[in-house]
Amino acid sequence: MQSSQGMGKGSLRPKMARMSRSKIKVMLVVFSDWKGIVHHEFVSRSQMVNKQLYLDVLACLRDAVRRKRPGMWENQTWMLHHDNAPTHASLLIRSYLAKHQTSVVPHSPYSLDLAPAEFVLFPKRKTTFKGRRFKTIEEIRENAIREPRAISASAFQEAFQQWKKRWERCIASRGDCFEGESA
Repeated sequence: MQSSQGMGKGSLRPKMARMSRSKIKVMLVVFSDWKGIVHHEFVSRSQMVNKQLYLDVLACLRDAVRRKRPGMWENQTWMLHHDNAPTHASLLIRSYLAKHQTSVVPHSPYSLDLAPAEFVLFPKRKTTFKGRRFKTIEEIRENAIREPRAISASAFQEAFQQWKKRWERCIASRGDCFEGESA
């Protein structure tokens, strides 16, 4: 708001408050489907985000799917969608997924916003955390998972419908980059 204030000739610019970056950081890994959150976990500060970490996360995800989505587990109808990050595309991860017969939805290299999280998790998180400060890692963790858990099943369903429309646009453009919101 301050940067959009009009200024007359010869007037001084209004002073703007700037937030400094937080020194406390927490990484949250979240897996969801059209019904809601399936699995989440926090990455410890000392942990390197690499293929071994992702392999461990996938093992926990498989257990969560088995417990929370038994029908999908038994019918082997659950699918994983992740981007083309080197960690996700590593031979170790591809071998693990093949060994466990996990279907993977391919990700177009030119459309970085084809993740369902772009439609429901990220927008909610941005509005919830904007301008807030936390003093401890525990406080961050509590707040970081509260919001995704509070998202309704209908919001997840809508997000997956938007994701589907975005995929249809990607397919129609033959995987080329395109601009704008999903139609």
